[in-house]
Amino acid sequence: MEKECGFRFAERKDTPLILEFIKELADYEKMLQEVVADQATLEEWIFDKQKAEVIFALEGEKEVGFALFFHNFSTFLGRAGIYLEDLFVKPEYRGKGYGKALLKKLASLAVERKCGRLEWWCLDWNEPSIGFYLSLGAEPMSDWTVYRIAGDTLANLAQ
Repeated sequence: MEKECGFRFAERKDTPLILEFIKELADYEKMLQEVVADQATLEEWIFDKQKAEVIFALEGEKEVGFALFFHNFSTFLGRAGIYLEDLFVKPEYRGKGYGKALLKKLASLAVERKCGRLEWWCLDWNEPSIGFYLSLGAEPMSDWTVYRIAGDTLANLAQ
């Protein structure tokens, strides 16, 4: 049975909680060693520079899940979209509708903000999430390959 889900946008004081959720997600994805973000960096980029937003899913007043997202832009559509960077529901609250509620909330924000799309990446091995996304009507973009330049390679390219 799905529980009633509330939401709230993160505030500056939530920075430690945001980092906690990021680390829990990274641990689930077997990538915890890759997390270099700290509270000061998150506070600067999310709240000072306003480059991302965070919504918490609530059971009562307890934060049980989160979504971190930002706006991207589609030149083909000529409008912004929402890119979902992280979606995570604490394991003990899974199966209660919180993940779906967070995606529905992001979809409603995208419509409210007149965005053209809502998109995200999913690890190829994450079958539970893939099945969940497909059940919502999400389409895998199999014709596209993600490329990344980071770290020393990024610094070298910038010279």
